Amino acid sequence: MVDAMNISVDAMGGDNAPAAIVNGCLLALERRGGFNLQLIGDQAAIRQSLDAYGYAGDRIGVINATQSIGGDEVPTKAIKEKKDSPVALGLGLLKDKKTDAFLSCGNTGALLTGAMLITGRIKGVDRPALAPMVPTMRGVSMLIDAGLNTTCKPINYEQFAQIGSIYMRAMFGIDEPKVGLLNVGTEENKGTAIVKEAYGRLMALDGINFIGNIEGRDLTDGKCDIAVCDGFVGNLILKCYESIGSFVFGGIMDIFKKNLKNKLAAAVLKGDIKALFKRFDYEEYGGTPILGVGGSVFKIHGNANAKTVMYAIDRAVAFTNSSALDEIRECFGRKDSAPA
Repeated sequence: MVDAMNISVDAMGGDNAPAAIVNGCLLALERRGGFNLQLIGDQAAIRQSLDAYGYAGDRIGVINATQSIGGDEVPTKAIKEKKDSPVALGLGLLKDKKTDAFLSCGNTGALLTGAMLITGRIKGVDRPALAPMVPTMRGVSMLIDAGLNTTCKPINYEQFAQIGSIYMRAMFGIDEPKVGLLNVGTEENKGTAIVKEAYGRLMALDGINFIGNIEGRDLTDGKCDIAVCDGFVGNLILKCYESIGSFVFGGIMDIFKKNLKNKLAAAVLKGDIKALFKRFDYEEYGGTPILGVGGSVFKIHGNANAKTVMYAIDRAVAFTNSSALDEIRECFGRKDSAPA
């Protein structure tokens, strides 16, 4: 393998492994250079998939794993007992700086737990967070947290805003990303006692462009660049995004297939329809970073196809090449950013 950034991928995680994972890796290699891949899992199965796609290059290595973590296993128990699983091996490589990023479509809880236990938190970060990008009427916005912390303290909302702002500046070039606090209303006195206290902390936080409370409709309208919430709320919103998108676009396609008149209209609007579908295609945002841990760790949808894997690898490479991790470490290395 040529000398370049190393990206490690769990080849056995998810519903469509290893074929979709391998195919997505090959598509990612075609998309850009500057990195190599290490596929971790059942070596024979991975080699068989590589052979099936006719790959004979030198940018993919294979690391054998003799164990696997199922979707219904208890995360902490699985990570501690299955040290030869792709997730444990990949995170170990990241901790030992033998790889630059790790991605998995597998057991979400195991990946999150492993990231905490093996790579550890960045010093000063109270709780890491899942931070997916979601499409809006004005582009994309970050949703943080989207499932890692189902209950939060006020300091967590504050730190999510800091971490998210660093990410959006480094990855999207937004100088002063707008931060909104997801709530049941826009008034300052809305929400639980914890959310109200979080509001006050965000208002007083230097270096954050806090625009106040936002409602769910404000997120889809693109009112903010970063929507801060606890993981319970964020995960519900994320799952609704995915299901409603499929529901709406499925209904549109049914209308266009209904009769000849509608089929002709679809032919005329084909380009616009394709552009709309691309704009709300969750596959392009399938790679979700776990922000606040000591390395580049990305979660991919469990039912990911090759295209989703390709985009996730592309995002992981861009994140690893960016200054985001160093900036997060610097931010939380200051005394005024320490957990309260």
